[in-house]
Amino acid sequence: MQGQATQIIHAYRQAPWRVQRQWVGVFLLVVIGAAMVAALYLDVTARTAVTGREIQEMRIQITTIQRENADLETQLADLTSTTAMQRRALEMGYRPVQPGELDYVAVPGFVTPEPAILLAATDANPQTGALPVEYTQSLVEWFDERIRFGGLR
Repeated sequence: MQGQATQIIHAYRQAPWRVQRQWVGVFLLVVIGAAMVAALYLDVTARTAVTGREIQEMRIQITTIQRENADLETQLADLTSTTAMQRRALEMGYRPVQPGELDYVAVPGFVTPEPAILLAATDANPQTGALPVEYTQSLVEWFDERIRFGGLR
C-alpha cells in the first residue's frame, strides 16, 4: 500500500501540467460563472430599462389624451352654450317666440315619455325570500331580537 501511494505521488509530481490544467480549469469555471451572472444582471437591467421607458411613454400618451379630451369638452361646452346656440338659431332664421304666439294643446291620454336614461335603469329587486333571515339581518336587528326574546329563538 505504501508503495502504491508513493507511485501515485511520484506520477503526480512528474506531471506538473496536471496542476496547471486544474488551476486553469478552476479559473475558467470562475470566469464563466461570473460572465453568466453578469449576463443575467445585464438582461434584467435591460428589460427593466425598456419597461420603464414604455411606462414613461404610456404616461405621456395618457397625459396627451387627457388634454385632448379636456380641449374637446371645452369646445363642446363652447358650441352648446346658450349664446352660441342662440346665435346659430338666429343665423338659421329662427327667432324667439313672442307672447301670444304659442298655443298649448292638451291631448287626452298622452303620457310624457321618460328619458332614455331612466328607461335603461331597471330597478333590481333582490329576492329576499330565497335567503335565510340570518343573511339579510343587520347586527343591530340581531341584537334587538336576542334582547327581546331572551337568547336563542
